[in-house]
Amino acid sequence: MDQKEAEEYLKKLEDFEKTIGTDNEDDLDLNFMSELNELLTKLQEELQPIQPVTEQNIINTQPTMTGGGVLVKVKKLDQNAVIPSYSKVGDAGMDLTITKEIENTSFSVSYGFGIAMEIPKGYVGLVFPRSSVRNQDLILSNCVGVIDSGYRGELQATFKKTNGLDSLKYKVGERGAQIIILPYPQVFMTEVPELSDSERGEGGFGSTGKWYIYNK
Repeated sequence: MDQKEAEEYLKKLEDFEKTIGTDNEDDLDLNFMSELNELLTKLQEELQPIQPVTEQNIINTQPTMTGGGVLVKVKKLDQNAVIPSYSKVGDAGMDLTITKEIENTSFSVSYGFGIAMEIPKGYVGLVFPRSSVRNQDLILSNCVGVIDSGYRGELQATFKKTNGLDSLKYKVGERGAQIIILPYPQVFMTEVPELSDSERGEGGFGSTGKWYIYNK
């Protein structure tokens, strides 16, 4: 339908609405009703049918943070592996369950989670300690683990011990960490002779905290 035809139908609709409920209701253009019905049927046939949400549709679509979320493929490398999942509605991180103890020394302990992931391009997996780590004598060695989208190996984590060989630590079968999948922009660097001014300037390493202490 071109613009002229659309304007004609709009004019007819306006006249039709003005006639309904008035003394001139008997003068309604019934032929227009038939034309309108045919037009709606034609438009319905021309519209693309809505595709059901399936795994294949999600795979073929660029992942976004809107709608149903992001699909991440997971491969079990251990028969006892557990697919990461949210413990509660509203959780940001999905729990990672330990399937094996890779190495245990007086200084650290390393765990394997028995899974590999195919994180979509444009996304990154960030491995954080769980709140339960406060019940252990452990500190995640790199604070936050970064899982790039191109990595296809097993997800692992190494913790530093705070009490040597007597340190309390996770056992196989327990949830030892959590992973959050987030999007990130493609960043391009460009060299410039000067940077723009800002309120903070070159202040760092607690510069704002010092100002607060000295001026409170």
